[in-house]
Amino acid sequence: MRHRVGGFKLKRPVDSRNALLRNLTTSVIEHERVITTITKAKAVRPLVEKMITLAKADTLHSRRQAAAILRTPASVKKLFDTLGTRFGQRNGGYTRITRLAPRQGDGAEQALIELVGSELVKRAADRAKRREERLKAQQTGQEPAEEDTK
Repeated sequence: MRHRVGGFKLKRPVDSRNALLRNLTTSVIEHERVITTITKAKAVRPLVEKMITLAKADTLHSRRQAAAILRTPASVKKLFDTLGTRFGQRNGGYTRITRLAPRQGDGAEQALIELVGSELVKRAADRAKRREERLKAQQTGQEPAEEDTK
């Protein structure tokens, strides 16, 4: 019987499984979206949610707890500086898992795990970039290059 046995084994020994989950957690926080298999996405989701919950507290102790899991200091900085403030008013549900097409090589079911709201941030950054290009083109006296939307 499997009573009270939780988590995913991912066909790996404990140390390599923990390394995989720590690396995936760091990647999700740094890039805000990662494509992986469905099982790995479901396994890493609780870790990412815990990291964001730690970031909302923003104490020295929570920073050290996050640094013990995350691989790079840049990811810890981004977690506490941007993500903690972005999700400050939200009570859980910081990640979204979207199923994708099977992987070409082995047919494994893939999924996109992303932080909720990251598409809005990406869209705003693209919009700002286009606006900068338009302003720069107007200042030089040239018309901005029209993009094909067809």
